[in-house]
Amino acid sequence: GVGLDGPPSTHGNNTPKTDGELSKGTAGEALALAGTSLVASYRPSAEDDVLVCHAINGASQSQSQKLGCKHYTRGARLVAACCGAAHVCRFCHDEAEDHQIDRYATKEMVCMLCSARQPVAGACRRCDASMAKYFCSVCNFWDDAEDVYHCPFCNLCRRGKGLGKDFFHCMQCNSCVSLTMGPHDCGAKTRAGGGGGGGNTKAGDGAPGAVPAAHGHVSGAMESDCPVCKDFLWNSDTPVKAMPCGHMMHTRCFEAYTKHYYTCPLCRKSLGDFSAYFRMLDAILEEEKEGVLGEDGDTDATAAKTKTTQNVSCNDCGETTIAPFHFVYHKCVTCHSYNTRVLGGPSTTTETAARYRCF
Repeated sequence: GVGLDGPPSTHGNNTPKTDGELSKGTAGEALALAGTSLVASYRPSAEDDVLVCHAINGASQSQSQKLGCKHYTRGARLVAACCGAAHVCRFCHDEAEDHQIDRYATKEMVCMLCSARQPVAGACRRCDASMAKYFCSVCNFWDDAEDVYHCPFCNLCRRGKGLGKDFFHCMQCNSCVSLTMGPHDCGAKTRAGGGGGGGNTKAGDGAPGAVPAAHGHVSGAMESDCPVCKDFLWNSDTPVKAMPCGHMMHTRCFEAYTKHYYTCPLCRKSLGDFSAYFRMLDAILEEEKEGVLGEDGDTDATAAKTKTTQNVSCNDCGETTIAPFHFVYHKCVTCHSYNTRVLGGPSTTTETAARYRCF
């Protein structure tokens, strides 16, 4: 047989066992290793203040609550092959234990409805209850989410409708990329456009402002944490977006981050074509310059006056140039981007001497 634990449940197929009714076989031992005596664990609602995967007193449960944890809705606990503890999901295991679970090595589960310990499956072999709407026998993964698919290239289950629908697998990035966040380009093709797209464009390469459409693939970009939420990207079940610089972050993190910032949080390259914005800054600075000249009244004398400049490094093209001193804006002479950082303190020179080094 399958090594079921104790006699069949007397509560039918849809009622979890309570503390006193839990059998004392191997399922009870697995639960004890997980630090609980209750086989049923419920997904906490927004207003509940409960600990993850800690079973709640059955008397306090409402009929609307679902079995599972804060990560997933499911009716089974997985029995970790490494330590034998019965946790609701791998995240709950990793949070509670001092080691990480090998999801692919999991061979057993405990049904939350009848407490039967048995081989992993989509339905309980004792009470015939479905453990979740979705089950993957490769990842040993259950979830009630409507949109979940298994990528054979990543060898992971991810949230989405599937490959060719709202995701595709990029062989160069070795990851699933969302189709809902615009085109994905891992190459370093050059296109003509305004300054501020970033890349390794050198002075004189094509028309002024020529920038790469993508900065190129960053090796191991998926094998790192999301720079915003710090979740490990490779194991993430949420959509991931490749940024123009080659780094990656969750699509939801990208949407929230770009409401306030326009540069990559890792390399500080521009996250798009900001040529229109940079040309607007050109106009603003030109108006400021004309205002100063108008106050002086003598343009010839003003041109001979000393000029305060600063050394700046461009985050987009990587060049180090000299820009006129300003409290906020410093333009790169090479790619005409204002995505720069000041390297040193102000220095003073004449306008004529600095003209060939500044815009």
